[in-house]
Amino acid sequence: MTAKLLEDIQDEVAQLLSELIKIDTTNPPGNETAAAKFLAEYLEKEGLKCEVIESAPGRGSVITRIKGEKKAPSLLLLSHLDVVPANPEEWSVPPFSGMIKDGFVWGRGSLDCKSLVAMEAVVMKLLKEEGFKPKGDIIFAATADEEKGGRYGVEWLVENHPDKIRADYVINEGGGFSIPINNRHIFTVQTAEKGVMWLKIKAKGRPGHGSIPGAADNAVLRMAKVAETLGTYRSKIRVVPTVKEMIEGLAKERGTIWQMLSRLVTSSKLADKILDRMAKTDPAMAEFLRAMLRNTIAPTIIRGGVKENIIPSECEAVFDCRVLPGETKDSLLREIKNVLSNAKVDLRKLEFEFIQADEPSESPADTPFYSLIKKVIRKFEPNAHIVPFMMTGGTDSRFLRRLGCVCYGFAPMKTDMPLNEFLRMAHGIDERVSIDNLVFGTSVLYEIVREFAQQ
Repeated sequence: MTAKLLEDIQDEVAQLLSELIKIDTTNPPGNETAAAKFLAEYLEKEGLKCEVIESAPGRGSVITRIKGEKKAPSLLLLSHLDVVPANPEEWSVPPFSGMIKDGFVWGRGSLDCKSLVAMEAVVMKLLKEEGFKPKGDIIFAATADEEKGGRYGVEWLVENHPDKIRADYVINEGGGFSIPINNRHIFTVQTAEKGVMWLKIKAKGRPGHGSIPGAADNAVLRMAKVAETLGTYRSKIRVVPTVKEMIEGLAKERGTIWQMLSRLVTSSKLADKILDRMAKTDPAMAEFLRAMLRNTIAPTIIRGGVKENIIPSECEAVFDCRVLPGETKDSLLREIKNVLSNAKVDLRKLEFEFIQADEPSESPADTPFYSLIKKVIRKFEPNAHIVPFMMTGGTDSRFLRRLGCVCYGFAPMKTDMPLNEFLRMAHGIDERVSIDNLVFGTSVLYEIVREFAQQ
């Protein structure tokens, strides 16, 4: 039976999101405390007791809970308050206006991830409003600093106040969007994410006058070769269980290329040829999949030189590396050094330093809660299919998985624009979310929490 959408909360959830967007929490510096206090005020009107906890001045997170009546499994509704920067000159609307127009709420963070903040906050308010008595605790946490690695947010809470956010199950960002196929919605549940490892490489050389380049050893040229070698390198394909199940699930719904990919995905050369074919008609999905099938290394920052006429003796670059489950920073470094050696780069003139190294994380999909997510989605979309999903980026779930929490990325949304455009929205220009999706997501989460808490 099709479930009923909570259409009467449409204005409330849209307005709440709009007000959250207006609070500029660009990270750096973050300044999430203002948003945390705003949410606390919203929730406390319904009698929810909130804590705003700062890890540093201005770096606040807000936490509240509805206590369970029994010793039953607990659930954490997690989201983050900070957003990435936005350049107003690139946008068609002011990025922190929270403008509501054309059926969308516009602004930085509307998708990543203040929409989830708003949906989860409204769910908590509705539960409290109706006097709902869960069997286990239902916790809400909207936190600081996810976009810069979580040091002042969930990582700090795990290290300093783990019992405030520890739960048996966690719903967080990172999945829940649908892939439309043949008039059906294939919903993703993020059960795994790649490791986030930021590596700084420093190239050494010998300085000299810019007018006599042959007498020096130019560190910029050495780093240019390092950056090109690593930036164009494709590591060996390896299919982790989550991605295998996702591809097999999607192959049942899609055409010949997907079916070929599900059979040939263990062959690096053949898989890339198939993905190259897919890229001609579906470039966003092709590159999305390509990043799920291997470690990736992307040069993102290069610094070198001190003066126009001095050949520099040092040049450094930062590489954003994303690694598959099972990999470590040591295995990644071995791979990188091997690639550079094969390209005839002198490793003796390079220094390597990890500035962040969060290893991959994964949660099982064979749990009662995962089954509940599938059941509820099909109440709203009877023809929907659900597949596990590995996020190529990182989320705060990795810290909670270290505590033993089972974490699923699931912010339920129907893809209501071309998929490649939808995937560009997070961190992109003119980021926005439809009000229909806010209602849909809030309704699905509300039903999930109610059913979970009554089991």
